[in-house]
Amino acid sequence: MMTKTDLSWDPHCTVPLPSTRGTAYPASQCIGSEYNMASLNEPQRAFEGEQSLTSEGVYVSLTYDELDASKAMARVKSPKAGAVVLFAGCTRDSFASKAVTHLAYSTYAPLALRSLLSIAKDIRSKHDLVNIAVTHRLGRVDIGEESILIAVSAPHRKAGWTSGEECLERVKQRVEIWKEEWFEDGGVWRSNRDGAAGVPVADALGNSSTPS
Repeated sequence: MMTKTDLSWDPHCTVPLPSTRGTAYPASQCIGSEYNMASLNEPQRAFEGEQSLTSEGVYVSLTYDELDASKAMARVKSPKAGAVVLFAGCTRDSFASKAVTHLAYSTYAPLALRSLLSIAKDIRSKHDLVNIAVTHRLGRVDIGEESILIAVSAPHRKAGWTSGEECLERVKQRVEIWKEEWFEDGGVWRSNRDGAAGVPVADALGNSSTPS
């Protein structure tokens, strides 16, 4: 099942974004009429299937389900393309020499989708791509599972390689998705970008609870 998110503006919406991102969004920047930030401890499903936005040659989506690389590639294939490039970001088993048990991602879907669409449209135009598809997973992502798929098709391979990498970096820098890294002794909540400082999840929750 696929659903398209409501992008209507709600001036009364408030979004208490995590302090680890270092960004405060005024109510005027909220979209949609309901705020469904998943819990810090163990993100719960805010929707089923996929929520997506599309534009010409562009598809972006969010889902709590396992990602499907073949589906992502099928979305971008075209007779006009001489190259199809797929990037898959996976959960690795350690961070800073510390064993990781799993990751968990949370977001406000309408806002994140709007950011994803803006980035993907710009990347497609800049690199003269045929198609681009970006899907980010939410909720718990275990070791070895994919958290993001970026598929692009282009007339030539160089544009495919460079555009995919640029898209990933911009998604990590701009999109309103937050990552919890879970270890045996608890979790660290950090914004979803390289080098971001983290806050222990127990501190954010005001207790020492750890998901089972």
